[in-house]
Amino acid sequence: MSEVKVRERIDEMLNDAGWVVQDAKGQQDLFASRGVAVREVTTAAGRADYLLYVDRKLVGVVEAKQEGADLTAAQGQADRYAEGLTNTQTMRAWRTPLPYRYVSDGNRVLFRNTQDPDSRTRSIFGFPRPETVARWMREAEANREAPTYRARLRSGLPALDPAEVASGRLRPAQFDAVNGLEAALRRNSPRSLIQMATGAGKTYAAVTACYRLLKYAKAERILFLVDRNNLGNQALSEFSNYTTPDDGRKFTELYNVDQLTGTGMLASSKVVVSTIQRLSRILSGQENVDARDYTEPSAFESEEKGEDGDRPIGVSYNRRLPPESFDLIIIDECHRSIYGKWRSVLEYFDAHLLGLTATPVAQTFAFFGGEEGLVSEYTYEQAVADGVAVDYLTYRIRTEIAEQGSVIPVDTFVPIKNRRTRRTRYEELDDDFTYTGQQIGSKVISTDQLRVALSAFRDNLSVIFPDRVSRPNSSPMVPKTLIFAKDDNHADEVVEMTRTIFGRGDDFSKKITGKAKAPDRLLSEFRNTPELRIAVTVDMIATGTDVRAIECVFFLRDIRSWSYFEQMRGRGSRVIDSNELRAVTPDVEEKTRFIVVDAIGVTESHKRETRSITDERDVKRLALRKLLEKTAGDGVTEDEAEELALRLTRLSRKLTQDEQEEIARLAEGKSLDSIAGQIMRTVDVDRVVAMRGEAEAAGEDPDHAVYWAVQDAVAPLASNRELRSLLINIRTEQRIVYDEVSQDTLISAAHVENAPAVVNDWQQYIRDHRDEIAALQIALTGDTGRDITPREAYRQLKDLASRIARPPHQWTIARLWRAYEQLGKATAAPGAMHGPPDLVSIIRYELGLDGELRPYRSVVEDRFANFIARQSQAGVTFTPDELWWLERIVDTMAVSVRFDAEDLERVPFTERGGIDGFLRTFGDDRAVDLLERLDRELTA
Repeated sequence: MSEVKVRERIDEMLNDAGWVVQDAKGQQDLFASRGVAVREVTTAAGRADYLLYVDRKLVGVVEAKQEGADLTAAQGQADRYAEGLTNTQTMRAWRTPLPYRYVSDGNRVLFRNTQDPDSRTRSIFGFPRPETVARWMREAEANREAPTYRARLRSGLPALDPAEVASGRLRPAQFDAVNGLEAALRRNSPRSLIQMATGAGKTYAAVTACYRLLKYAKAERILFLVDRNNLGNQALSEFSNYTTPDDGRKFTELYNVDQLTGTGMLASSKVVVSTIQRLSRILSGQENVDARDYTEPSAFESEEKGEDGDRPIGVSYNRRLPPESFDLIIIDECHRSIYGKWRSVLEYFDAHLLGLTATPVAQTFAFFGGEEGLVSEYTYEQAVADGVAVDYLTYRIRTEIAEQGSVIPVDTFVPIKNRRTRRTRYEELDDDFTYTGQQIGSKVISTDQLRVALSAFRDNLSVIFPDRVSRPNSSPMVPKTLIFAKDDNHADEVVEMTRTIFGRGDDFSKKITGKAKAPDRLLSEFRNTPELRIAVTVDMIATGTDVRAIECVFFLRDIRSWSYFEQMRGRGSRVIDSNELRAVTPDVEEKTRFIVVDAIGVTESHKRETRSITDERDVKRLALRKLLEKTAGDGVTEDEAEELALRLTRLSRKLTQDEQEEIARLAEGKSLDSIAGQIMRTVDVDRVVAMRGEAEAAGEDPDHAVYWAVQDAVAPLASNRELRSLLINIRTEQRIVYDEVSQDTLISAAHVENAPAVVNDWQQYIRDHRDEIAALQIALTGDTGRDITPREAYRQLKDLASRIARPPHQWTIARLWRAYEQLGKATAAPGAMHGPPDLVSIIRYELGLDGELRPYRSVVEDRFANFIARQSQAGVTFTPDELWWLERIVDTMAVSVRFDAEDLERVPFTERGGIDGFLRTFGDDRAVDLLERLDRELTA
């Protein structure tokens, strides 16, 4: 844009913000509006593009530059105008020099308020409304020492009192989080990130920060963003229940907390709660923004389903919600979509952005400023160690169909349900219907797989939860259980099956999803009543939702995203007061851990940190339908073609045999992989460079050559409407097949160790009991300097094994060994029965005495082999009779750690005369020497 066009665009921007624009050469009327912008005004330093008046007082300057100009350099020009006023302008000025200074090229606006401490230019979406500037002026006049919000953050915000921790109002991690945020605000950092484990009190810490900013820094307004309606209601409850530390009044008695509506917000609102979806609809000018749309999935769920690929939201100036509306925006459980789809929504506002999350990924750290932006970090492991969260165990249920899938034979009549209408019809299969375990719940529902998995859960409740208290004439209650289903239809089937398996009624198990009737009421019922034991959900309770009494998180769906899985698993980690727990689950004393039940392999499948369909280029990610439509329209770009190829490749991995054959029929024998491969080869970087070089050498337009090569590559799709329709229908499959034929078989149902946690806790136990462990190790070697018999040493070892096997640790030696195996630190010994001697190996490994962890028997046998080799090198040989005695002694040592001469009077030694036989075989002196040497060289 030329400078003239830029001025026209700036005029529009000023008008949008409520300013009346006038020409300096014309008749000026400063009474025309509260805010007047006068164009092309001569100052003592030259001609300013705009001077800004509020309530007839000169307050600021705007410098216009043509598109592409260096706006940072232009800021110096605005400074000269702000400082070089004529006498008349100085008389009219509210403050001199003028504090509010703007530079714009019609696209970007840079702003500097020189009243801020260490004032810094920042980019803003648009000009502030005159009413906003008038408020800034009043605040500055009321407090000359701290005239702006940023100044009040520096001088008016007192340090957080450590007594808040001592009194129990704040946990140490919450104290650190609030402190870290306030330090970042004082530094005028644009963004901050608080990483805090699920259940550790992120929201409470955020409410504490809000209270302090409103009270001491006089923040005008704060926005609290969530991505589900129920999380917004939960946030409102947190604000309402917050008791202020000063006089004990509730937060909402002092400050208005409201939800954002389609008409904007109340002028009196100090905290506004909204979903980011609603906010984006307001800023993008969409209708029906007040619809309470519970069916809209969270960002985590959209990503999981591959439906987060819509192009970034376009926003425009909104007078009801101007960019300066908020001083702080808190993004609860910030998802990666804030860096793409909704980034423009957040950057519309001139506010500090605070992210709250338990599961940050690389992009999260990058968006919030890396290490500098991470103001507080409190991991799940720390929370468990501090008693702020509870640990978990995994219970794995394996069935044949979940592991291997199944086949419904040809000619079978199968029920097929339409997902949208829920209508069921029966079809006879023309061919075998083959499905994998990963397709259960989405493409097919295996009724017997569901029955077997839930039956295994029911039948093993006493194993999974051994601490249940039996009640007279009644079996233990099912702990509050949250089951994750694949989608809403799957959830319906799970609810019906749980009622059938447990023989209970409707109040026992219910679906709580966005499509359920009155989901907030159902969620409250699950949280507060003892009757509702099992809640089946898809996404609504997956992130952020607080149901402290949950003791079991049950997965009937796989999850590909690490952060989403952590969010879902974290629903069980919250601590709960024992009385509060017994109010809904009477037969349990306290919640010391929760159980993850995995019936689909979710704990074993590969998890990615975040989706990586696109590279670092600025590709607008379109839905597959739109990409396919573009091939037949104006064509696709290189980047869009690459995206299309990647989407098709991913889709091809999910195709059934029937779908593959139908695609080949429509595509003249080509597979979807071959079509995608041709597109990918065409847009390969080296190929594109070569095409451009060839075109230039031939005197042709290289862009034109690449464009047509791309269109040729997508031609099999562009020219085939039926194929495109088939691919879209496969992607949005509306049918789900019910397998009522295949019979499932339970493979196993057992606890799976959380190996890192087990080993870490055991290592801490060793540190806490180092003296005892060291004394035991010395006793086992026989080098104590006092008379401890091998039998006494073995008794001490068994005592230790017995103590650690009891609650709260419950570390059997087999369990410890299995944990080390899973971490790759121990030699696997399939079928081995691990006993007390293997505890010796573990202790020696942790004390650094052995470089590798092997079964104790293996160690003793290797040492014996080395002993025999050394004797042979020294010219000492053993007869078969002598070897019989030595090998039996080695067997005894492998079981009892050390050898006691009294053992010679037990089987099998008594078969050959016991002690007398041993002495006859080796002679008195040699026999005693051999026992001492074997005890010294073979044992611990």
